[in-house]
Amino acid sequence: MHNPTTVQLDGLRTHLSHAGKKLLETTLAPLGLFYLLLQLTDLTGGLLAALGWALAAVVCRLVLRARIPAVLLLTTTLLAVRTVVGLLSQSAFLYFLQPSLQNFLIAAVLLATLPFERTFLARLADDFCVFPPALMGHAVLRRFFRRVSLLWAAVFIANGAAALWMLAEHTVGQFLLVSTIGSYGLVASAALVSLLWFRRELRGHGIRLRIGNGDPGLWSNVLRPLWNPLGSGVR
Repeated sequence: MHNPTTVQLDGLRTHLSHAGKKLLETTLAPLGLFYLLLQLTDLTGGLLAALGWALAAVVCRLVLRARIPAVLLLTTTLLAVRTVVGLLSQSAFLYFLQPSLQNFLIAAVLLATLPFERTFLARLADDFCVFPPALMGHAVLRRFFRRVSLLWAAVFIANGAAALWMLAEHTVGQFLLVSTIGSYGLVASAALVSLLWFRRELRGHGIRLRIGNGDPGLWSNVLRPLWNPLGSGVR
């Protein structure tokens, strides 16, 4: 029996930092600016502040000739459409109604790209994870992203339904607080499930996934106790 292939990924902290920066840039910063300017000025000020941040992030990369992440292009495009609707209607309800409905659109895109060699989720994953080149073209990875796309489609559908309910029943401030915490809590849980699923999928095809350089860190203290009961035999 031959020794299984080992794929080395950077430490979990590196991946969390990488994903956190993208999350801050594409979602949390424009959302925070919107609410701040909404309180200091008016709805128009909040709308323009959020869109200005997103456009500045894109322009900076163009000037520096740096790669523009797919998630940044997606969120900026959607934010531009939302801003136009918000400015014309002067309605915060309609402004936040759009991203709530966009959850269903993203779920539809995830499902629609399942037949393709590289799914939409695989392209987005490039912005949040740092995969080695040797792993990117592997058939196991392509199959995994097709399967996990179903999980994330369900996550976006649940997010969209919950956001619509929150928007209809609460004020803008309450909506921002509760929906943000609930949404990212669900996303974080789905990300953890995806990571454990990813590791098991690779091991089932003779590929060992090693995270970090041997430093126990978060994997041993938090994720491994969750993983071992699943019967993976990880040591």
